[in-house]
Amino acid sequence: MRTFLAALLTLLLLPALARADDWQTSSPEAQGMSSRELADLVSFGISNGMDSLLVTRHGKIVAEAYYAPFAPGLRHRVNSTTKSVIGNLVAIALKEGLIKSLDQPVLDFFPERHFANVDERKKAITLRHLLDMTSGLDWDEPMSSSRFPSIVELERNPDWVQFILDRPMVRDPGATFEYNSGGPHLLSAILSKVTGRSALDYAKEKLFKPLGIEDVQWRADPQGVSIGGFGLYFLPRDMAKLGMLWLHDGVWNGQRLLPAGWIDEVRHAKVEMPFPGWRYANLFWSVPDKDAFMSVGFDRQLITVMPGLDVAAVFTGANRYNNAAGVPTMPTYRLSAVLDRLKAAVKSDTALPEDPAALALLADKTKEVAQEVHSQSAGSSPLAAAISGKVYRLQPNPLRLSFFALTFANGAASYTFDVKDQHYGGPIGLDGLYDVGGRRPYGKSAAKGRWLDDKTFQLESLTLGNDDASIITFTFGGRSLTARLESLGGFKAELKGEAGE
Repeated sequence: MRTFLAALLTLLLLPALARADDWQTSSPEAQGMSSRELADLVSFGISNGMDSLLVTRHGKIVAEAYYAPFAPGLRHRVNSTTKSVIGNLVAIALKEGLIKSLDQPVLDFFPERHFANVDERKKAITLRHLLDMTSGLDWDEPMSSSRFPSIVELERNPDWVQFILDRPMVRDPGATFEYNSGGPHLLSAILSKVTGRSALDYAKEKLFKPLGIEDVQWRADPQGVSIGGFGLYFLPRDMAKLGMLWLHDGVWNGQRLLPAGWIDEVRHAKVEMPFPGWRYANLFWSVPDKDAFMSVGFDRQLITVMPGLDVAAVFTGANRYNNAAGVPTMPTYRLSAVLDRLKAAVKSDTALPEDPAALALLADKTKEVAQEVHSQSAGSSPLAAAISGKVYRLQPNPLRLSFFALTFANGAASYTFDVKDQHYGGPIGLDGLYDVGGRRPYGKSAAKGRWLDDKTFQLESLTLGNDDASIITFTFGGRSLTARLESLGGFKAELKGEAGE
């Protein structure tokens, strides 16, 4: 019977489970978990904007789901989960002696620079303060909002390190927790100083290579410094490898990658966050009372570790128009719900009797979420043939788009645009489903569209795994084009253009 159930799991769950890589899969019951509870967790993801979910116990994958239009084998932007990776690299540099102490003053790493607002408090900021988010620098990055004024300013600045360390001090270092993505970026710049290479290149040798992580992307600032507070793209299965490393106290296949005690500091974090019961250490969120800690990124990018239960789990998420309403971004009650559901799924330290009905339920739910739900179909317009393939040259705009084109032919559609002389675009679904393919700056395109009236076409598009869904409403008149773009992140822009001869 057990052999039969193992075969059933392989046949019914997503093909990703059967990929030839170094992960072993198992029925949840064989690892002391409930398939029924995990099916409920997969359902929980539908209403909470998840793109993927992966749960491991005793080192084996017991649940893995991908929510359409996201799919297996695609990288996902992990946002502030990047911070924990930077923390790991600091730990490795400390273990190798490249960093002498976490109590080294930050300014000592930049003797060639001159910063504004330097006082005794700024001189006292150490690496440890950056790891614990207690630098005391002035920074505006609310944890309960999708508006991050300091991040917007940072992205627009030609020199990120200068911008961060020019900020005035508002409190003594170490006094209190204040969320600040600038601090991890300073750590990335310091890593570049002490290693002679970018954090990405250092990670490739010291962290990613031992874990077998190859398919990774990492944005850099204008000076080529790997962005420390965000900017990493991982496969969900590779995120799970990081979770397994942390679950085993920084040891992978018998090799100690992180210094002893690094993860223990996280498990017993002392820095109080502005949420009851939550603590912070080494760029991780921690709930010591639940013996759980997380690497947390905006819009539900999570690597969750529960050492006492031998569980590591991964979640990636996104804002999309079909699930955006009412979905919070990073409140701790949602994070606690994830922890509680994982704990509820654990029933025993040893194998349970197999439960074919519950296993089939998990398989059915996993298959269900991988299928996209139809929205309204495209309709038609006599204008489609007239504008098809026309290149509309755009006036200067904040998106830096130079042209846009829509093509309609044989019942299919596609879009094309240009940014900095790079051509992007992909197919457009006209049947109420995303059509996937093509290329955008950070991954594969998914798009669908419909005619609102004879002159107005609405395009809903996103980059799979990049959490950048937006709607562009095009209005055509003669040779002119006007367009209104609205992203789920709150960005809005007006575009105007004219068709070429």
